[in-house]
Amino acid sequence: MILRLWVLGLATPPEVDAWAAGYPIALLHVGAALAILILGTIVYGLLSPHREFAQVREGNAAAAVSLGGALLGLALPLAFAVAASVSALDIALWGLTSLVLQLGLFWVVDVVLTGLPQRIREGDVAAAVLLAMAKLATAAILAGAVTG
Repeated sequence: MILRLWVLGLATPPEVDAWAAGYPIALLHVGAALAILILGTIVYGLLSPHREFAQVREGNAAAAVSLGGALLGLALPLAFAVAASVSALDIALWGLTSLVLQLGLFWVVDVVLTGLPQRIREGDVAAAVLLAMAKLATAAILAGAVTG
């Protein structure tokens, strides 16, 4: 528990009481969102045609840009799910829904922007930036739909 100001003979401000009550809930919500983000990142790494994790370890800057865009693309709808949700279960339901939709949208972007996986493997940063921005654009739309 937090140190109460009454020890000093002062009343506890209502903001401190609200924070003390809400802090454990906030930690639970953040934990749920981070768990879904980690799960999504693992699934993305397994499904991605680019194999960005291995390429980043090899020093491929284009792969790092692409992977960074994917991570932000997964996190953005999750952040909106956290903002719009009222419980950890709500976050889990909307978070997993947005994760599945976002992975599907990532696949569509990869299909529509053909040839980019090979260009990213070759270190083409311009291709990686385009792919990352396309994934962020779909994430923004999905984030809006989650809070709709």
